[in-house]
Amino acid sequence: ALADAGLTVAPPPPGRPADGGATPAAAAAAAAAAAADTAATPGDRVGVSVGVGLAPIPPIADAAATLASPRGYRRLSPRFVPSILPNMAAGHIAMAHGLRGPSGCPSTACAAGAHAVMEAAAAVATGAADAMLAGGSEAALTPIAVAGFGRARALAGGRWNDAPGASSRPFDARRCGFVMGEGAAVVVLEAADAAARRGVTRAYAEVRGGGASCDAHHITAPPPGGEGAERAVAAALAAAGLLPSDVDYINAHATGTVVGDAAEAAAMRRLFRGNGRVVMSSTKGATGHLLGAAGAAEAAVTALAVANGVVPPTVNLEDVDVGGDGADGGDVWAPDRFVPRTARRAAVDVAVSNSFGFGGTNASLVLGA
Repeated sequence: ALADAGLTVAPPPPGRPADGGATPAAAAAAAAAAAADTAATPGDRVGVSVGVGLAPIPPIADAAATLASPRGYRRLSPRFVPSILPNMAAGHIAMAHGLRGPSGCPSTACAAGAHAVMEAAAAVATGAADAMLAGGSEAALTPIAVAGFGRARALAGGRWNDAPGASSRPFDARRCGFVMGEGAAVVVLEAADAAARRGVTRAYAEVRGGGASCDAHHITAPPPGGEGAERAVAAALAAAGLLPSDVDYINAHATGTVVGDAAEAAAMRRLFRGNGRVVMSSTKGATGHLLGAAGAAEAAVTALAVANGVVPPTVNLEDVDVGGDGADGGDVWAPDRFVPRTARRAAVDVAVSNSFGFGGTNASLVLGA
């Protein structure tokens, strides 16, 4: 059962941890919010898994400058190596809350947060842990990272420089790349019977299954038909013992790139062929792309959709343009299926949350009431 959740998309608070900088600080803030809502006993049977997409860039850049300066070797911090380890986010959370169970850190680009939730759910399901804090964290808004994604032609820009609030627009005809964000999300995963014993009367959602795949196609771009994404979602549904016809809502990975959004839409229209009820939105229109934290934040949002019966909108979506004339074997979806601009009330008994990353990695979670 996904019993408790913490989500922060605000800048990390002052007093960042000495090892790792902003990325573990954001994770620690989200974990504290999650842990405050749970009475799960810390100790050997509670663990943590926090995915991170990028190695912390500021410490590396600072260390390079220090080393090149006079007496640079002696001025280099002895904590430099710990400061660049992606698993420091999980480490700080474990130390802060006394979590001595399994500790993990998937580092699978923008699918890291989803893989962390999947890994944690497996730990609980197999009995390796009684409960897990799971999520993702990223604090990559630095000149080097922005320039790197810009050189890769992944970022929105140009026409949207004078209208930044409209620049993140998944599925829209005028999309031209993603908007970088940063933040963290951490949820508490716990066996349903254990949660019931400590008095939890209602969980946000249940993790029904997870699936993963690799495109084996290109370092940054998915295949045009989104076949890898389709395999990941199909695997997640099979693990959950469900059919595509059972799904009410898809929280898409869609970041606002021309190729990526179209590929995911093609894959979902094909896999969910015949399901005239399912709708799909991308919350990145509101949050931007949180990179390694995205999958965890969107899993939390998807759990809230299940719990509250509210489907979040695709902000800034004005003119759907992701193909869909039926020539690719998928259903034809009306624009309303992409939940443009306005949230809507709807029963969400089963939902899918998708996360894909550079290197062709794909992850999908199935959550249910």
